[in-house]
Amino acid sequence: MGQQQLLLIVLGVIIVGVAVVLGIQYFSTGAEEAAKDELVAHSTIVAANAQQWFRKPVALGGGGNSFTTASGAQLSYPAYFTQKLVNLHSTTNGTYVVAASGDTAVTITATPIPSAGFKFLNVVTTVGPSTTSSIIN
Repeated sequence: MGQQQLLLIVLGVIIVGVAVVLGIQYFSTGAEEAAKDELVAHSTIVAANAQQWFRKPVALGGGGNSFTTASGAQLSYPAYFTQKLVNLHSTTNGTYVVAASGDTAVTITATPIPSAGFKFLNVVTTVGPSTTSSIIN
Protein backbone atom coordinates (compact mmCIF):
# COMPACT_ATOMS: atom_id res chain seq x y z
CA MET A 1 0.00 0.00 0.00
CA GLY A 2 2.95 2.37 0.56
CA GLN A 3 4.15 1.93 -3.02
CA GLN A 4 0.73 2.83 -4.39
CA GLN A 5 0.63 6.07 -2.36
CA LEU A 6 4.16 6.96 -3.47
CA LEU A 7 3.20 6.33 -7.10
CA LEU A 8 0.13 8.60 -6.74
CA ILE A 9 2.26 11.38 -5.21
CA VAL A 10 4.81 11.16 -8.05
CA LEU A 11 2.02 11.14 -10.64
CA GLY A 12 0.42 14.18 -8.96
CA VAL A 13 3.72 16.09 -8.99
CA ILE A 14 4.21 15.33 -12.69
CA ILE A 15 0.68 16.48 -13.57
CA VAL A 16 1.09 19.73 -11.58
CA GLY A 17 4.49 20.37 -13.22
CA VAL A 18 3.07 19.92 -16.72
CA ALA A 19 0.13 22.19 -15.85
CA VAL A 20 2.48 24.94 -14.63
CA VAL A 21 4.63 24.76 -17.78
CA LEU A 22 1.54 24.91 -20.04
CA GLY A 23 0.16 27.82 -18.04
CA ILE A 24 3.37 29.80 -18.50
CA GLN A 25 3.34 29.12 -22.25
CA TYR A 26 -0.31 30.21 -22.57
CA PHE A 27 0.37 33.35 -20.57
CA SER A 28 3.34 34.41 -22.73
CA THR A 29 1.36 33.70 -25.91
CA GLY A 30 -1.50 35.79 -24.55
CA ALA A 31 0.85 38.66 -23.73
CA GLU A 32 2.19 38.67 -27.29
CA GLU A 33 -1.33 38.65 -28.75
CA ALA A 34 -2.31 41.53 -26.46
CA ALA A 35 0.75 43.51 -27.63
CA LYS A 36 -0.17 42.88 -31.28
CA ASP A 37 -3.74 43.99 -30.60
CA GLU A 38 -2.54 47.17 -28.91
CA LEU A 39 -0.16 48.07 -31.74
CA VAL A 40 -2.87 47.49 -34.35
CA ALA A 41 -5.44 49.45 -32.32
CA HIS A 42 -3.18 52.46 -31.84
CA SER A 43 -2.11 52.37 -35.49
CA THR A 44 -5.79 52.38 -36.46
CA ILE A 45 -6.39 55.43 -34.26
CA VAL A 46 -3.50 57.24 -35.96
CA ALA A 47 -4.86 56.12 -39.37
CA ALA A 48 -8.31 57.54 -38.60
CA ASN A 49 -6.74 60.87 -37.59
CA ALA A 50 -4.64 60.90 -40.75
CA GLN A 51 -7.74 60.36 -42.88
CA GLN A 52 -9.50 63.13 -40.98
CA TRP A 53 -6.56 65.46 -41.68
CA PHE A 54 -6.56 64.38 -45.35
CA ARG A 55 -10.23 65.34 -45.80
CA LYS A 56 -10.10 68.62 -43.88
CA PRO A 57 -9.63 71.72 -46.07
CA VAL A 58 -6.30 73.54 -45.87
CA ALA A 59 -8.10 76.66 -44.65
CA LEU A 60 -9.21 74.70 -41.58
CA GLY A 61 -5.74 73.31 -40.86
CA GLY A 62 -6.00 70.06 -42.80
CA GLY A 63 -4.37 68.52 -45.81
CA GLY A 64 -6.96 69.48 -48.43
CA ASN A 65 -7.20 65.95 -49.97
CA SER A 66 -3.46 65.38 -49.68
CA PHE A 67 -1.19 63.79 -47.10
CA THR A 68 1.37 66.50 -47.93
CA THR A 69 0.85 70.22 -47.42
CA ALA A 70 0.86 72.87 -50.13
CA SER A 71 4.44 73.68 -49.21
CA GLY A 72 5.42 70.04 -49.78
CA ALA A 73 5.83 69.21 -46.09
CA GLN A 74 4.66 65.70 -45.34
CA LEU A 75 2.21 64.71 -42.68
CA SER A 76 4.41 63.59 -39.82
CA TYR A 77 3.84 62.21 -36.38
CA PRO A 78 5.31 64.89 -34.14
CA ALA A 79 3.84 67.92 -35.89
CA TYR A 80 0.21 66.88 -36.17
CA PHE A 81 -0.52 63.95 -33.94
CA THR A 82 0.86 65.40 -30.72
CA GLN A 83 -2.04 67.84 -30.93
CA LYS A 84 -4.60 65.09 -31.52
CA LEU A 85 -3.21 62.14 -29.54
CA VAL A 86 -1.46 62.45 -26.23
CA ASN A 87 2.11 61.25 -26.77
CA LEU A 88 1.34 58.22 -28.93
CA HIS A 89 4.90 58.23 -30.25
CA SER A 90 5.50 55.28 -27.95
CA THR A 91 3.53 53.10 -25.54
CA THR A 92 4.49 50.38 -23.09
CA ASN A 93 4.39 47.83 -25.92
CA GLY A 94 6.01 49.66 -28.83
CA THR A 95 6.98 52.74 -30.82
CA TYR A 96 5.24 54.32 -33.82
CA VAL A 97 6.60 56.02 -36.93
CA VAL A 98 4.27 57.84 -39.33
CA ALA A 99 5.48 58.69 -42.84
CA ALA A 100 3.56 60.05 -45.81
CA SER A 101 4.34 58.14 -48.99
CA GLY A 102 3.08 60.54 -51.61
CA ASP A 103 -0.05 62.68 -51.63
CA THR A 104 -2.50 59.81 -51.16
CA ALA A 105 -0.91 57.33 -48.75
CA VAL A 106 0.54 57.18 -45.26
CA THR A 107 2.46 54.30 -43.71
CA ILE A 108 2.42 53.75 -39.96
CA THR A 109 5.06 51.35 -38.63
CA ALA A 110 4.57 50.10 -35.08
CA THR A 111 7.54 48.22 -33.64
CA PRO A 112 7.32 46.25 -30.39
CA ILE A 113 9.80 46.97 -27.63
CA PRO A 114 12.86 44.72 -28.03
CA SER A 115 13.04 43.70 -24.37
CA ALA A 116 9.68 41.91 -24.59
CA GLY A 117 11.14 39.24 -26.88
CA PHE A 118 8.06 38.97 -29.10
CA LYS A 119 8.30 36.85 -32.23
CA PHE A 120 6.67 39.39 -34.57
CA LEU A 121 8.80 42.19 -36.01
CA ASN A 122 6.34 45.02 -36.57
CA VAL A 123 2.85 46.11 -37.57
CA VAL A 124 2.67 48.07 -40.82
CA THR A 125 -0.56 50.01 -41.40
CA THR A 126 -1.14 51.50 -44.82
CA VAL A 127 -3.59 54.39 -44.92
CA GLY A 128 -5.30 55.70 -48.04
CA PRO A 129 -7.94 58.41 -48.37
CA SER A 130 -10.72 55.92 -47.50
CA THR A 131 -8.99 52.63 -46.69
CA THR A 132 -6.82 51.26 -43.93
CA SER A 133 -5.04 47.90 -43.77
CA SER A 134 -2.66 46.44 -41.22
CA ILE A 135 -0.09 43.67 -41.77
CA ILE A 136 1.72 41.95 -38.93
CA ASN A 137 5.24 40.89 -39.97
